[in-house]
Amino acid sequence: MERKEYTITLYTENSIGLIGRISGIFSRRKINIESLNTSPSEAEGIHRFTIVITETEDVLSKLCRQLEKQVDVLKAYFNTDDEIVWQEQALYKVPTSVVAEKVYVERLLRQYGASTVVIREDYIVFETAGHREEIDRLTDELNKYGLIEFVRGARIAIIKKSEGFHKKLLEFDNREPSRAIVENEYLDQRDDVFTM
Repeated sequence: MERKEYTITLYTENSIGLIGRISGIFSRRKINIESLNTSPSEAEGIHRFTIVITETEDVLSKLCRQLEKQVDVLKAYFNTDDEIVWQEQALYKVPTSVVAEKVYVERLLRQYGASTVVIREDYIVFETAGHREEIDRLTDELNKYGLIEFVRGARIAIIKKSEGFHKKLLEFDNREPSRAIVENEYLDQRDDVFTM
């Protein structure tokens, strides 16, 4: 199978130590995380991880099943770039004199949809969003004109399918609890199970 870039979307509870457990799963499988973003999701109390990796689909499906075994992980999806809408954000610090004197730099920033964040006597900070290739091209061009500093944010992505996880979560919340009694098979072995 061919290795490709995939975006994994995890819906999780917001609990301490979860990011460590998730990164541990990747480390044990020797999978490099190229980009990681966490944020609140559209559902209250639910967080969203967006993780970019390059791997085969077979390994990825096993990885997502392993991630879903974590108590705090509600659902794990993986998608190719064609199945999502995605962006990365970048900040550029450029000398003020370069922008004021070089018309080409100003045009370049407009061409890439960069907006001004901070203007100071010695530098200007611009912000832009786009695909990695676009951000790389703008960075290469600005390097020719004395780019002072550059930082790129992690990928953010939305799955193209019209129904999101939120609908599934609402359906789950609206379900009535089961009337069947489920016995814990270890309940009568408390001292044996919970001792150190």
